Amino acid sequence: MPTIDMPTNAERFQFHHLVTGWQAFGNSRFGWWPDFAIGGSENLWQQLLAQVTLQTGTVQVFGKRHSIPRLQAWYGPKPYRYSGETLPAQALPPLLDSLMQQCMERAQARFDSVLVNYYRDGRDHMGWHSDDEPELGANPVIASLSLGAARDFDLRQRQSKQRIRVSLTDGSLLVMAGRCQHEWQHALPKRLRISEPRLNLTFRNLAG
Repeated sequence: MPTIDMPTNAERFQFHHLVTGWQAFGNSRFGWWPDFAIGGSENLWQQLLAQVTLQTGTVQVFGKRHSIPRLQAWYGPKPYRYSGETLPAQALPPLLDSLMQQCMERAQARFDSVLVNYYRDGRDHMGWHSDDEPELGANPVIASLSLGAARDFDLRQRQSKQRIRVSLTDGSLLVMAGRCQHEWQHALPKRLRISEPRLNLTFRNLAG
């Protein structure tokens, strides 16, 4: 697995890019496979929309609740809590369970749950955050499968401010492992010129 040295001051504000396969940035590991599900992505899209029930979520910011700029669904054996919202437990539909098994094999990790996010167009987005909820355990592994419109996905190192940008293309798989959720934040910025939708499946394992 290639290891990337920490950046100099001049490099901190330049975007780095991932290569196919596993890559280490200090104690954080990223896995990137742009063609993971490319062969049947259109068929997957139609089947998923038929099996998944999407809804508008809310988050609590400075004591006030706001609608999130995307649709979502949660499937797993336990409820999932983040930003003041609790998503109830639901059994995984057959297709999601099959995709989870494939992602487990590639990520070399165990998953039991998935958060589905549906971005209706480039106005829907996700702000800077880390998936570091206590329910996910000490060093959670997150596998992100993308279908539909390609969207930029940005990562920034908390201390050095090093940046990584990945274009999450149709059928791609990105895995974040090691100390990634402690050392990095990630975001999906707005892209107002994009009019097509995107589905994102983030597989994870709830601790306990």
